[in-house]
Order: sequence, then C-alpha cells, then structure tokens
Amino acid sequence: MNPDIIDGFLQASLATTLAATAIGCLLGLIVGMIPGLTISTGIIIVLPLTFVLPPDISIALLLGLYVSGMTGGSFSAILLNIPGTPSASATALDGHPMAVNGEAGRALGIAIIASFIGGMFSFLCLYFIAPLLAEIALKFKSPDLFSLVFFGLTIICSFAARSLVKGLLSALVGLMIITIGQDPMMGTARFTFGQVNLIGGIHFLTALIGLFAIPQLVDNFAPSGVSGGGAQKVAKITRALPRLSDLKTIRLPIAISAPIGAFLGILPGAGGPIAAFISYDYAKKLNRHPEKFGHGAPEGIAAPEAANNAVTGGALIPMMTLGIPGDPVTAILIGALLIHGLAPGPLLFIERGDFAYGIIFSFFWANIFNVIIAFIGLRYLVKVLAMPRALLMPLIAILCVIGSYALRNNFFDVYVMFSFGLLGLGMRWLDMPVVPLLLALVLGRPLEEHLRVSLVSSQGDVGIFFTSPFSLFFLCLAAASIFWSFYMEHRSNKTTDQLME
Repeated sequence: MNPDIIDGFLQASLATTLAATAIGCLLGLIVGMIPGLTISTGIIIVLPLTFVLPPDISIALLLGLYVSGMTGGSFSAILLNIPGTPSASATALDGHPMAVNGEAGRALGIAIIASFIGGMFSFLCLYFIAPLLAEIALKFKSPDLFSLVFFGLTIICSFAARSLVKGLLSALVGLMIITIGQDPMMGTARFTFGQVNLIGGIHFLTALIGLFAIPQLVDNFAPSGVSGGGAQKVAKITRALPRLSDLKTIRLPIAISAPIGAFLGILPGAGGPIAAFISYDYAKKLNRHPEKFGHGAPEGIAAPEAANNAVTGGALIPMMTLGIPGDPVTAILIGALLIHGLAPGPLLFIERGDFAYGIIFSFFWANIFNVIIAFIGLRYLVKVLAMPRALLMPLIAILCVIGSYALRNNFFDVYVMFSFGLLGLGMRWLDMPVVPLLLALVLGRPLEEHLRVSLVSSQGDVGIFFTSPFSLFFLCLAAASIFWSFYMEHRSNKTTDQLME
C-alpha cells in the first residue's frame, strides 16, 4: 500500500484532527439550518480562526462544516419550509408536508441517513478517482494549465448566471481586481494608485467576507428578511431513527441519486441545487406512485439529500487534482489551502501526498461525525431555529470585522471588506452573479501566470495554445460551454416571448 495513504489516514485520525472535524460538523449543522446563512458564509466566518492552527486541523474543521452544512439545510427545510441552503430546496417539497402530518422526526431521520450514504459514496469516488486524475494532470504544461483554468472560469460563468453576459462581466471585474498589487512576474507595483496598503493586493478572504457575509447580514437586518427578527415556531421532534421499512423504501432513490450527485459535483458550476432537483425528478419518474411526491413521500426526501451530500466529495476532486473549484465552498477551501502555503493541484499528491490523503480521510470522518452528531443532538440543535435574528446577526457582523482585521493586523482590510460588501449589494441589485467574480479571484492569478509563461516560452506565439492536444481540448470545451450558454439563453428568451404572445 502507498505509504502516503497510511500517513494520511493516521494524520486524519489524530485526536486533535478528529476533534476539529467534530467541531466543524457541529458548526456546519447549526449554520446550515439557520435560514439566511449559507455554508460559504459559515466557512468565511470560521476561516480567520484557523490561521493559528496547523493546516491539517484547519482543513478538517472546514471539511466538517462543509459536509454537515448540507445536512443542516434540510432541518429548516423540513421543520419550517425554509431551506437553510439552496440545495435543500427540493427536500422541502416532501419534508415539510411530512412534518405537518406529525412525522417531523421520521423525515429528519430519513434526511440524515440519505445524507450519510450520499457522502460516503462520494468519499469512495474521491479516494479512487482523485489520485488517477492527478497523475494525468502531472503531464500538463503551462499552455495546458492556462487552457484548463480558462475552461474552469468559463464553465462556472455559464452555470452561475441566468445571463451569460452578466456572468462574464462579473468574472471580468474579478480579473481586474486581481491585477491590483505586485506583478507576479516582475515584482513591480501596479494599479496601487500610491496606496501602500494595496501593494500586497486585495486579500482573498477580505473580499469573500464582504461579498458573501455583508449582503446576507443586510438581508437579515431588513424587515423583509427571511425570518424577520422574531423566533420561529418549530415542530415537535419524536422518533428520528428510520424504520427498516423506510430504509427499504429509500434504497432505490439513494442508489440513483448518489452517483448523480457525485458526477455533477465533479463538473465545475453544477452544484448541489441542480443535483438535488435532477435526483428528485428521476426518483419521481422511476417511482411506481409518483402522485405521492409533494405530499410527504420519503423518497422525495432521500433523493435530494443523497444527491447534495454526494456533491461535496465530487466537488473536492477537481479542487484537489486540478486546482479548479467545483462550487463556491471549494473555492474558499482553495483560499484556505493557499493561506497555509499549500497549492491544490496535481503536485499536492506528489509533494504532500500524506496531506492530500489526509484531506480525503478527513472527509471520511466528517461524514461519520455528521450522522452521529445529527442523531444525538437533533432535539437540541433544532432549538437554534428559535433563536431571534436580533441576537445572532450582530454577533456575525462583529466576527466579520474581527476576521478582516486579524488577517494582516491592518484596519485598511476592514474598509476593503465593507467596500466589497457594497460591491456585492450592487451586483445583487443589478442581478449579477457573485460566483464568477469569486472564481476570478481564485483563478485569476494562475491564469495570468500560465498565460505569460507560455507566451514567454513561445516568444509571443499564441499558436502554442493550439498545438498542445491537452490545451486544444480544454479550449474547445471552453468554446462549447460559452456557445451552449448563449444558445440556451437565446432559447429561453424565445420561449418567454412566445408565452407572452
């Protein structure tokens, strides 16, 4: 057996690492179930606290939050009919009717078991696929890496936006922001406008806090927020462990949904909501009694929950092997790795194979702790849903300010954070997606570096990007992605016009 696998397992199984994973799972369940918060916001709030921790403990904590956040979103979806995460929207279709019928505990138990099985299936995919993909990626040269990063950027812009033009514009804004600071090749200052604090560039985490946390806080402080300032009425929880008959009922939906979720997780930009609704649709079509769906069918809970938790392991595959995030959360995880001096990509398995496998096995333990903590603490965790927003949101705002300042001990970063908050609010007002900007902040620097290295090695000949088979393949995929997005947008607009007529 590969010694890195053994070292990675031992590293992930240390008492401190397991404790961090368990704490992350507890935080993830709480963050996921609170309407108005997102997993991304939760990770951003926790991320500054990991600066003083070793990398393995930090990533274990964040992975626990990522995995459990998906499960936590189903709690509020079932009990309040308010999805805690976008991925839990499909769960609410059958979960809440079951809770209204007095079977809230049964619905939550099915959701937890389905999430666990979906997560474990994606762990197997991560364990077997990631090292093989990393070996192939080691053969990539600078032109291939540029085309790969470019493809990752275009496909996420395509999936993240209802309007491709707005998605590309959002990514362009992110690429412009990346140019602030020192030139990566020459080391000279650029676009700093005489401001010394900008020589180091805009820090990734500062921008993330502003883009994600500030708009969420504004929404929750507003009178028309998700749940206002008062407490929510939560259904009473009785039996949570699923019966044997329930397990037999949900085995087929889970068997269908887990592979769908893992596959869509590997595709950059697809994400949990798409996987959840596709799985729900397939489970309904293949069911003998599709009329039960929407009225409290256990299959309607199991299918989306297995899919959205299978997405987590799938999304880690391109993040670890290619350095391309599969969703906004893995984009933040890339930032966390970079903060700790670790670059995700194929070299991670060569230079730090023990750490790479440590991430994989931390993901395994995160799924184990997720199901244990969810079942044991279910009756206590749901009480968080009754917490008034007026107490929770000011605490989050304070953590955002502290996190931005503690990053570089510079109050200028707090101003930058609030500036990005205004940018996020402006983009929301203009109906522009934030995800392409986020990915541009993550992928912009390697995109520029590989582009310039390639052009220097070819003496300015752009043909180098079309002579390499790998590079040409990724450029064709990027072109197909953009073309398909334009086609689907045109088709959607045409259908809308016909309906209006």
